[in-house]
Amino acid sequence: MRGFKSLSCLLLGSILLIGSGCNSGSGVEEKTIKVSANNDPLNEPRSILKRYAEGQSLGSEVDGFPDIVKRVEAIDPERAQLLKDGFAEIKEASASERKALAAELLKKIQPSMQ
Repeated sequence: MRGFKSLSCLLLGSILLIGSGCNSGSGVEEKTIKVSANNDPLNEPRSILKRYAEGQSLGSEVDGFPDIVKRVEAIDPERAQLLKDGFAEIKEASASERKALAAELLKKIQPSMQ
């Protein structure tokens, strides 16, 4: 009986060590990342599109559209393509059309909880 208890303790101890060993020494470190406007590459295009949707005319920011798209592409290629196409449309649109196009594009690049 004593041998059975020793074997049971050894087995249980081994299971606990193996189970707890998965996290220790694996080199995986948890980090908390704060998301803010400063590190969100979509913040700038959202701000620009919001102003256009409110009726602001195009300005010098148009020259920065390719750089904006490139920064977004690094994290979200799908939204980057939407921006690239949308910015091209907005640049060619009349002032009245621009408001609607900007509002529509702004909705498309909003964060989703999927």
